[in-house]
Amino acid sequence: MKSSVAVSASRLGLPGWLKQCALVFCLGLTGAGVAQAQDKPRELRIGFQKYGTLTIVKALGTLDKRLGEQGIRITWTEFPAGPQLLEGLNVGAIDFGTVGEAPPIFAQAAGAALVYVANEPPAPASEALLVPRDSPIKTVAELKGKRVALNKGSNVHYLLVKLLEQAGVAYRDVDVAYLTPSDARAAFERGSVDAWVIWDPFQAAAEKQLGARVLADGTGVVKNYQFFLAARPFQDKHADVIDIVIDEIRKGDAWAREHQAETVALLEPVLGLPRPVVELAASRLAYGITPITREVLAEQQQVADAFHALKLIPKPVQVQDAAPAALK
Repeated sequence: MKSSVAVSASRLGLPGWLKQCALVFCLGLTGAGVAQAQDKPRELRIGFQKYGTLTIVKALGTLDKRLGEQGIRITWTEFPAGPQLLEGLNVGAIDFGTVGEAPPIFAQAAGAALVYVANEPPAPASEALLVPRDSPIKTVAELKGKRVALNKGSNVHYLLVKLLEQAGVAYRDVDVAYLTPSDARAAFERGSVDAWVIWDPFQAAAEKQLGARVLADGTGVVKNYQFFLAARPFQDKHADVIDIVIDEIRKGDAWAREHQAETVALLEPVLGLPRPVVELAASRLAYGITPITREVLAEQQQVADAFHALKLIPKPVQVQDAAPAALK
């Protein structure tokens, strides 16, 4: 079938060479349109945890609707923690997700091709070192020789490193048990560990349901950023899609900040936790997504250097390698 441009050229009685130009021009436009359509992804795979603005955006459904209007469906996959999420990104199972400070460091050390996209402000009180309510332990220094549970490579891993450093206790002098949040809670309840380093909403649940006592949180010790990261191949090819994701996260963040009671009601069935637990966790959320800066990357480099010094990662990591293109 001839294009409308070619037909119009014929009807106007244009010279043959000009008709040919019109046809080539039209086909060029059609080819560009086909290429653009082929380049658009049909799916965006997002990894999330039961925490933070991304969970709120999922519950609101605004991102699904906006990308759906462009023919892009979202597949949401829940992960128990950041390291597992970024392992999914590393093996090509997801394209985008959110984690704390430490997981990107471990992921880079494992060779993951990721890029920092944006971050939320610090939320140091939303992670803490907990002990049972009747524990005789009163200070971090008393953890020497004790058994402490944490999810390896999560944000709380760095919190423990810094708390011990601040208390003058060597990391090797603490018996660290690497357990997922669910396994760690079980061990904490039955007394198999002396302390548990954990983040919200698990932290809030332990406080409200188990009477766990906060020995120390991240205030004045760590920043506890939440980072939004993309698989670099996806970011390089579909930066416009990631921009839409960040825009919807920004809108969801603004909505949650202005509608805290509604946010709790929205999250309660998603998290599967009682309202008092969700209220406590939500009260410690940080609002205000911002682009990655050189200052934030420099702080991440400190995290990487600390883990390498303790031989928790097998090789040095250059955080700058995962910087967005604008900061390269």
